[in-house]
Amino acid sequence: MARKNASDDLLAPVTLAVGQEELLLDRAVREVVVAARAADADTDVRDLTPDQLQPGTLAELVSPSLFAERKVVVVRNAQDLSADTVKDVKAYLASPAEEITLVLLHAGGAKGKGLLDAARKAGAREVACPKMTKPADRLAFVRGEFRTAGRSATPEACQALVDAIGSDLRELASAVTQLVADVEGTIDEAVVGRYYTGRAEASSFTVADRAVEGRTAEALEALRWSLSTGVAPVLITSALAQGVRAIGKLSSARGGRPADLARELGMPPWKIDRVRQQMRGWTPDRVSVALRAVAEADAGVKGGGDDPEYALEKAVVTIAHAARSRGRQ
Repeated sequence: MARKNASDDLLAPVTLAVGQEELLLDRAVREVVVAARAADADTDVRDLTPDQLQPGTLAELVSPSLFAERKVVVVRNAQDLSADTVKDVKAYLASPAEEITLVLLHAGGAKGKGLLDAARKAGAREVACPKMTKPADRLAFVRGEFRTAGRSATPEACQALVDAIGSDLRELASAVTQLVADVEGTIDEAVVGRYYTGRAEASSFTVADRAVEGRTAEALEALRWSLSTGVAPVLITSALAQGVRAIGKLSSARGGRPADLARELGMPPWKIDRVRQQMRGWTPDRVSVALRAVAEADAGVKGGGDDPEYALEKAVVTIAHAARSRGRQ
């Protein structure tokens, strides 16, 4: 989890989230927003990028309201703010307004260091969100996720999960959430193995990829192999949902470089390129049809139907048919 300083008041006048791990930065923002809305359900949240925060904009956002409403003002990539806007922020740090929480997201490093230093000097609550590049860091993250969920997982289970999932923190967090939801008692290596056995050869994501590409026969083959090797049905419906939603999100996003779209959509850059190839021929109506099919399958594998395998096959066929035919079915 993100490391916090001694001041853990989520409604402190200024929160400074420092680092480049997007999941942790997003969580730092969400924690503040949740706390603010718990104090005042009508809290106004403004989430801004440097190009949206022009000189004078901050003063307008923090000016007193007739209704004395609580506000949360989030500034992303604060290291990229213009010099004039930095002056505005520094001036605000010297005298923050009541009922307003300013959240600065800063990558750390030399760029924009003056603002970073000013926020620290002003006594900002700081949350460290470092990029987790070492396996030991990711292992500690997984342990922390289980601990936060109030669940016990053996060291071997945590290591097996890191080995199976890899370096993507969002996928690791999602896997922990799935295991916590589906498994009672202590989560051990056998449980992780049952969910993720055969990941490289016939994973739930392989099923999803083939389905959204319209490759019906290959998707069904991957599905049957996944089920035969012990992949949990709920992981397959989750992967199908992620695959279809990724297409919907990317098709409605503005054009741009993979790195920019990755930040906007919360996907790794390599996935942007893959989804771009998969989305050809998809329309909003087809995405809606596919999402309904996933929802029906999810209900079917969670007790709403008599045959989870049939529910999954039906969803795979529906999704593949909704995709553009590529002559490879």
